Amino acid sequence: MIDLAVKFSPLTAADEPHIEKLDERAFGPGRYARTAYRLREGVDPDRSLSFVARVGTLLVGANRMTSILIGGAPALLLGPLTVEPAFRSQGVGETLVKYSLDAAREAGHGLVLLVGDEDYYARLGFARVPRGKIAMPGPVDPDRLLYCELRPGAFAAASGKMRRL
Repeated sequence: MIDLAVKFSPLTAADEPHIEKLDERAFGPGRYARTAYRLREGVDPDRSLSFVARVGTLLVGANRMTSILIGGAPALLLGPLTVEPAFRSQGVGETLVKYSLDAAREAGHGLVLLVGDEDYYARLGFARVPRGKIAMPGPVDPDRLLYCELRPGAFAAASGKMRRL
C-alpha cells in the first residue's frame, strides 16, 4: 500500500526547479509582471521560513518567505503560496502558511505581508492593510494587500513604501 500522507519540510535549493514548474502551472507566464514577483526577483527566500509539501517524492505545494523593508521597518513577504490543483481544499496551503508563520514568530520576526484573497487568509490571522499605510512599488489591488502581526506593535511601526531588503 502506498502512503499518501502529505509531508511538510523546509524548502531547499534543490526544490527550486520543481517549485518553478509548479508556479508556472498555477500562475502562468504573466506572474513575472506582478508587483510581488518583482519584489522577490533576484532575492533568495529565507529557506528556514519557507516550506514545501510532498506526497512521496512528488512536490504538491510550496510557500516562500522573503525579507523586505517597509519604510525602514523589517518585514517578510509571504508567497507565492502554490498548491497542485489535485491537492487544493485539503488543508495543504493553510498548513504551509502556518508552518511559515510559526517559524517566523519563533525566529523573532514581527510582521508578514502578502497580496492575496482576504477571505482565505483572514482565517490564518491576516487582515487588510489600511489604504495609504503601506505602498507597494507597482500596481496592486489595495484590497488584496494583507498583513499578519507576529509581535505586538510591529504593524504600527511599519509604514511607507515596501522594498527589497
